[in-house]
Amino acid sequence: MALKRSRKIALGVAAGLVLLVVVSVVWKRRQAGIVAVQAEAVQRQDLESIVTASGEIRPRHYVNINSQAFGKIIDIRVQEGQRVKKGQVLLRQESVQPGAEVEAQKALVHSSEAAVEAAQASTKTAQAELQRSRADFQRSRLNWERAQNLFQEKLISQQQFDTSKAEFESATAAVDLAQARILQSLAEFNRSRSNLRQVRATLTRAADVLRKTIYTSPIDGVIINLPVHVGEQMVPGVQNSPGSFLMTVADMEEVTAEVKVDETDIVNVQLGQLAEVTIDAFPDQTFHGRITEIGTTAIVRSTGQSTAQLQTGTQEAKDFKVVVTLDDPPASIRPGLSTTARISTATRENALSIPIQALTIRRKSDIEKAERRARGESTAQAASPTVSTSGRKGKDDELQGVFVIQDNQAHFRQVKTGITGVTDIEILDGLKENDRIITGSYKVLRELKHLARVRVKTDEEMEEEED
Repeated sequence: MALKRSRKIALGVAAGLVLLVVVSVVWKRRQAGIVAVQAEAVQRQDLESIVTASGEIRPRHYVNINSQAFGKIIDIRVQEGQRVKKGQVLLRQESVQPGAEVEAQKALVHSSEAAVEAAQASTKTAQAELQRSRADFQRSRLNWERAQNLFQEKLISQQQFDTSKAEFESATAAVDLAQARILQSLAEFNRSRSNLRQVRATLTRAADVLRKTIYTSPIDGVIINLPVHVGEQMVPGVQNSPGSFLMTVADMEEVTAEVKVDETDIVNVQLGQLAEVTIDAFPDQTFHGRITEIGTTAIVRSTGQSTAQLQTGTQEAKDFKVVVTLDDPPASIRPGLSTTARISTATRENALSIPIQALTIRRKSDIEKAERRARGESTAQAASPTVSTSGRKGKDDELQGVFVIQDNQAHFRQVKTGITGVTDIEILDGLKENDRIITGSYKVLRELKHLARVRVKTDEEMEEEED
């Protein structure tokens, strides 16, 4: 009896094992072709589109001061970091030759002024002489007219007649001579005045050269760069080459963050948009500002050159300069500090949104092929590549969308998107709130097909993957 009982137990155990194997096989066959996915419900939330760009701190207004004259530096009256006022003397160069030239030209000006005064006096003398000659001419003319009448009446002699005639002709010549002297005096006066203007212009030029040996601050600001020392020899600029660099004066009352925005983001950046700025030197602070300038010329990222300077086009990555003016910069801020700007390009309140990684691309022909297969229709036509009306294959048939879980199947649904936040993107059309969409993993989304059977991973499975 005991043996018979043991045999029954063994048979029961064997039957149980067989049943377990059968159940396991059936379960595995059912699970075959089912894709484990991560899923979330479509929700509404506030979105903010952010463009991040890096750059450095720069003053809004600054002046680079370069040498304007030859000469050695003999005096520097400021130090780097010192605040200066407009018109304050900053630096002096040696000015022996310019000073001597100014003194020489001043002497020439005095000489020319004296020559003008002499010419003016000579002109007045000539005018007085002309008046006297005209008076003598009038007297001689009257005597000559009386002498003619008396001579006709035989009341004077031939000698008296000839003497009156000679006096009249002499007075006429004297008037002509006086007039010629006036013209000569006027010409000399005009020449003297022209010469005076010339030497005064030369004095102005010499004084300008002398003035350029003394450098004053063009603005109120701070000396942010002073690389020169007393005794160094400076040279002025020639044609397109600037002169020796002396220093930089910056107005630190208005400070900007000059950043470089990627070409793919610049179309969303506009004047007046708000930005948050972080400065590496102030790690625990965030500064606020707004965009006040947007560059119109692209800058090649690898070389820093403007594309306007290039003779040929380039396919390299490009950036655009964007200037963010800080609202309340700290007093200890310095130009050149590394900074990062987060520019708010758009905001949406209570927007229908999904995680960015849920978006994927599928071919329209593949979607149609899967639907034909599900209906039991022939897929021969769907197997051939779709040709777009533009003659290109594939690219025109690409659809952007997400996979929605319906009846344990992944249904590809085309969507229209709006602004992009940090991790989520706005959905304008194609989804409803609380639709359950597939969000991962990346490998699954890359290979997942339309109408594929899916199941949502459990929390335990998610935790195991993270571990």
